[in-house]
Amino acid sequence: MPQAFTDAQAALPFVVAQGRNIEAGVYARRYPTLNYNRVLPIVTEGNQWAIGTTFFTVDSAGEAKFISGAGTDMPFNKSSRDQASHDFAMIGSGWEWNLEEVNQSALYGINLPATDAASATDKIERLLNSIAFTGSTEKGWTGFANSSAVPRADVATPGTFWPAKTVDQMLADVDEVLGRVRTQTEEVEWADSIALPPVAFRTAATKRLGAGDGFMTVLEYIKKNNIYTAETDQPLNIYPVRELATASQDGGGRMVAYRKDREVVRFHLPMPRTVLQPRMKSLMGFEQGIIARTGGTEWRLPKSAAYADELTAPPA
Repeated sequence: MPQAFTDAQAALPFVVAQGRNIEAGVYARRYPTLNYNRVLPIVTEGNQWAIGTTFFTVDSAGEAKFISGAGTDMPFNKSSRDQASHDFAMIGSGWEWNLEEVNQSALYGINLPATDAASATDKIERLLNSIAFTGSTEKGWTGFANSSAVPRADVATPGTFWPAKTVDQMLADVDEVLGRVRTQTEEVEWADSIALPPVAFRTAATKRLGAGDGFMTVLEYIKKNNIYTAETDQPLNIYPVRELATASQDGGGRMVAYRKDREVVRFHLPMPRTVLQPRMKSLMGFEQGIIARTGGTEWRLPKSAAYADELTAPPA
């Protein structure tokens, strides 16, 4: 006969057991529409409770030149060091049960409803995704799509958007932003990845070469026929990012070219989502929650990236 719980204290062991089932289900769920972990290098290193991270940069100045064996004009090099820090913060989302729900679950031999738990997990992941791409006004953070430190410029033909552009014009926009990274880093850096607004990505992914009778799409063509690939023999990574649809200065689409490396840009996630143990909160109530700690997106080498604006029209 199913057990009946007369008070919350007696029901707590059942709640804890059910909470563990929900925890397993929460970790098993996937969120394919949230792609911050695909676009950005995720850094989980360090203590999950640290208040932030501190890092050092080193630069050097000097030269080499012809000298005489009897000369006293040896050129010396000098190194300079700088220190910077980045703070972390905690986010959370939870759900509740009451004694009535617990007893009904026990009576009918079913698990406690996991809908609220799934909703809390979804809210955590969506907040992390939003912080990664656009930052947090509350914390004063910018993100992958809107950093003032990353150099920006309009595409060559603003007002003519990708759905109306030719293949050559689309490739020219890509090559321009890739070449800008080379120029602004004095030929040191190559951007190996670009991120596009969804409309631009879908245009390239579905538009075929020629008069539509070719087998290769514009997206495939750009991946194989760009200045980065021509020089390195490596294919260009191309990702769709929803937040880029309105990221330009005029509210239109923005393309991002960047080297996908934690040395250049990173999303701090010292504590990935963690499910807390359920607990009694009142005479007849229980609660459980999920927490995570993040420092948002940090551009450490912003000149190893570039923004190209007005790629697509602002949403109607």
